[in-house]
Amino acid sequence: MARIDFHSNVADKLEYACRLARKIWSATPVGQPVRNIVMVGEPVDLKKLDELLWTFSASDFLPHCFIGDDAALETPIVLTDDFASPALSAIPHADVMIHLGKRMPKDVPALVARFPRIVEVVTVDEVERLAGRERYKAYRDLGHELHNFDQSKS
Repeated sequence: MARIDFHSNVADKLEYACRLARKIWSATPVGQPVRNIVMVGEPVDLKKLDELLWTFSASDFLPHCFIGDDAALETPIVLTDDFASPALSAIPHADVMIHLGKRMPKDVPALVARFPRIVEVVTVDEVERLAGRERYKAYRDLGHELHNFDQSKS
């Protein structure tokens, strides 16, 4: 079973995703392989996220690219709008998936088989909150280990 973390009541999901990716990526112990991250979201959000990953911090660099880029095989943070992209099966990234969208993956068993850790980012937007609740219920009904981190308390 996969560990699935819900980060709920997030005010700005793209800014939050940048900080979360930085935290996950930089937490790799010295001498260990870098923890790879795949970020899944809507194309318009991913375009903004791509720009934000370059500019959100003056002192941090988070190497990233889109899944179709030639450098995707070697880049630790990969952006995609498709849970089942054929290109996803060609890259070695399988540590953490951060989901920024509203859609439920069509093939959850395949997704959790590939990613031992999934992070669902749910904003304060009512439509996104309702979609997040549905995803939470679906994962719970499949028996996955769920954790909720309410960002309204931070």
